[in-house]
Amino acid sequence: MDHFQFDAPSQATSSAPVVPAAETSPQNVHTSTQTFNQIGILHHPMKPESVQLAGEIANFLIGQGVQEIWRASAWDPEAVLDRLHTADLLITLGGDGTLLRAARMGAPYEAPMLGVKMGKLGFLAEILPEDWQSPLLQVLQGDYWLEERLMVRACVQRPVEGSGEMYVVCEYDALNDVVVSRGDLARVVRISAHLDGEYLTTYSCDGVIVSTATGSTGYALAVGGPILPPELRNILVIPIAPHLSMDRAVVLSEGSEVRLQAFADYHPMLTVDGQVVVELQDDDQVVVTGSPHAARFIRLYDRNYFYQHLMDKLRWTDGNR
Repeated sequence: MDHFQFDAPSQATSSAPVVPAAETSPQNVHTSTQTFNQIGILHHPMKPESVQLAGEIANFLIGQGVQEIWRASAWDPEAVLDRLHTADLLITLGGDGTLLRAARMGAPYEAPMLGVKMGKLGFLAEILPEDWQSPLLQVLQGDYWLEERLMVRACVQRPVEGSGEMYVVCEYDALNDVVVSRGDLARVVRISAHLDGEYLTTYSCDGVIVSTATGSTGYALAVGGPILPPELRNILVIPIAPHLSMDRAVVLSEGSEVRLQAFADYHPMLTVDGQVVVELQDDDQVVVTGSPHAARFIRLYDRNYFYQHLMDKLRWTDGNR
């Protein structure tokens, strides 16, 4: 991990300009007067161009008088977590996967993220690698707004042998989704679902997705789920390839609890944001709730950017418009 530190400027600088808040701003949309003095740059270790760009951005930040800059691979959580407690801002260089990793690491520290899109299809990144200096300068000057997005927490619980109690095996936060699925075998799995302690149904399917609004444009969208705007704090439950069982998505209110249990003669899998995989044992239950942490994104677009941005990314826009 590269680390740069500089003495604070001897002359006080004027306060950063503030973007006026909309009269009816939702709770998860904020303007900010925060200035950034300690910035982390996370690159994609398998994209050499992102490593090069990380160096260029670091040099640019030096020229702008940023006091402390550090660089690390987004795939090196030990190095990143060692510095996160001091980070005012995380700049990620990669695709949405890099931002998902950054969100899971940075959310407990309330570190805002600014994504530079270097992947194939990016819904979360804000700026492009060929045009980053002007937007980054805009951010340093305080001309941005802050968007907070719900994350979910998946907790794997396992019964204590000989008692009716459960203990926690592991837990993970996710920005997109958590999925309980059949794993590698091309066989259906039966998954029971309880919502807020009440039985809903048992799916016969390839898996069940529990998604945030952010994840509604990912895996959930691919299996026919609804598109939710990112400011919503709802949880979406939708089966994957259901067979002779409930085949509709369920949208839950904020604060809901989803409890899933898979039944199979093999080990099903829990997947978190498509990046963390846990092999489930017999009688394991996966409990999904809203996380106490939120992902925070630096935004330069207009506040009503989401739908047009989505249509452009998916190429659904009328070409004659």
